[in-house]
Amino acid sequence: MGRTLENKKQIVAELKDRLSQAQMALVIDYQGLTDAELKDLRQRLRKCNASCKVTKNTLMELAVKDSDHWQPLTQFLQGPSAFLLATDDLGGTIKAYQEFQKATKKTALRGGVLEGRALDEAQVKAIGDLPSKEQLMAQIAGALNAVTAKIAIGIKEVPASLARATQAIADKEAA
Repeated sequence: MGRTLENKKQIVAELKDRLSQAQMALVIDYQGLTDAELKDLRQRLRKCNASCKVTKNTLMELAVKDSDHWQPLTQFLQGPSAFLLATDDLGGTIKAYQEFQKATKKTALRGGVLEGRALDEAQVKAIGDLPSKEQLMAQIAGALNAVTAKIAIGIKEVPASLARATQAIADKEAA
């Protein structure tokens, strides 16, 4: 027996809520995945604070109908679709999916949406190749540390140079 109208409305409301919290959505063709493989994908995504939602395309279409931000998602809605919703670690989400895809070789990325723009597979891969937030923070911290170290050395060198100059003058007068 099919879902009731009330049940479908609840699913659409849940999808709208999840989309309101997400920064990026990816659409994958999940045909051929077993329940265990879907569970594995969800566990990988959970580490990145992302989720995988399998739902009918018509329900997702209803969820994005009133949202300009998610409207481009409709162009990827054909065939069995799973939706990967990333809330903050976009690169980590893409990397987790790519690792899963390499392991199973059963899914295909159709595209995604980020900031109201449709993304093709190459653009999604480019986002996945960017350094993670933690890596960027470490690089910035390293750069700041190098600058402060150079400033400290420069500040220390002024009195040391003055002291060497004074000592050289004293040695010259003593000789």
